[in-house]
Amino acid sequence: MGGGPGRGRGADGAELRRVCASLGFDDPINIQYTSGTTGLPKGATLSHHNLLNNGFFIGERCRYSERDRVCLPVPFYHCFGMVLGNLACTTHGAAIVVPCPTFDARAVLEAVEAERCTSLYGVPTMFIAELADPEFGRFDLSSLRTGIMAGSPCPVEVMQRVIDLMHLHELTICYGMTETSPVSTQTCAEDDLDRRVRTVGRVHPHVEVQIVDPTGRAVARGEVGELWTRGYSVMLGYWDDPERTREVIDSARWLHTGDLATMDEDGYVSIVGRISDLVIRGGENVYPREVEEFLYGHPDVLDVQVVGVPDPLYGEELVAWVRPRPGSALTEQEVRAWCAGRIAHFKVPRYVLFTDEFPLTVTGKVQKFVLRQKAAELLGLASAAAES
Repeated sequence: MGGGPGRGRGADGAELRRVCASLGFDDPINIQYTSGTTGLPKGATLSHHNLLNNGFFIGERCRYSERDRVCLPVPFYHCFGMVLGNLACTTHGAAIVVPCPTFDARAVLEAVEAERCTSLYGVPTMFIAELADPEFGRFDLSSLRTGIMAGSPCPVEVMQRVIDLMHLHELTICYGMTETSPVSTQTCAEDDLDRRVRTVGRVHPHVEVQIVDPTGRAVARGEVGELWTRGYSVMLGYWDDPERTREVIDSARWLHTGDLATMDEDGYVSIVGRISDLVIRGGENVYPREVEEFLYGHPDVLDVQVVGVPDPLYGEELVAWVRPRPGSALTEQEVRAWCAGRIAHFKVPRYVLFTDEFPLTVTGKVQKFVLRQKAAELLGLASAAAES
């Protein structure tokens, strides 16, 4: 086979064997750039060992076989498509269905029905868009049984609707990051419904996790701390950047994720939020995800993101960016009234802003740092934000 646009160069068996003999399983095979949800992307250097094993164990948790047909609307150049998709499927003989060149909710629904897919992947924003499609109800999605929602924290309300309305009764939640190939914990079909919608499951085989306080000491079960992980899945490092590598991987090879989490007595992990997203209002720690989960319960809220902005009195105040459901006339006063008396007063958003869409990375994750900047500008707090 000759080379050409979009085609690989042909090679004979002898050359292939020579190249294979020169490779080790811990050699770098992929430089995978992070999504850039908090700033500039970084080049996580991953090995054969990292990627192939992670893909296999993900497929095991999904109980894949050659009978499965996986609808994969996420990018193949990102860990979600490459590992959770491509490698989880190829290690189990499952078929991959590519519904569209770039994400389109209608095309995904059409592909699931036409190809009788048994599994569907997506970040939360993708599932929200599919559920919100005006013609959602006409599609036959009864072939679905499982799938993966990952990439960013999955709202409980959205998870419940996906399970109930899309027939994804064995839907799994994966938690991880590009730097860990990417999955560290995952739910499974045997988990009860509450754990499948409210946790990110238990640690994967051959991987360790621990929840630690700011000094690096493990906290008691149920207490909040930073999640650290260690094992075959941890990247070799950031490409050509030893300084930034040392910032996240310590001398014992623990990778510091920057995510706040708890672990219960049975080993189930719940993600509370990012350390960088934590809002400290008047000395009280507020985890934006908790407020987001509460606001998802409002019948006119399609999607919501909560961030902090500078405040001269309390240090920080909460801003809720709300995407209303189509046709609703939701107001700031109604959102605040929904909160009054139902959550602690310091968790009630001081400001409510409305938007038709959120700034996203190319992989569909919400860029909260952009929302913080935009909110500060709109509220006349840009100078305070710059000083902080």
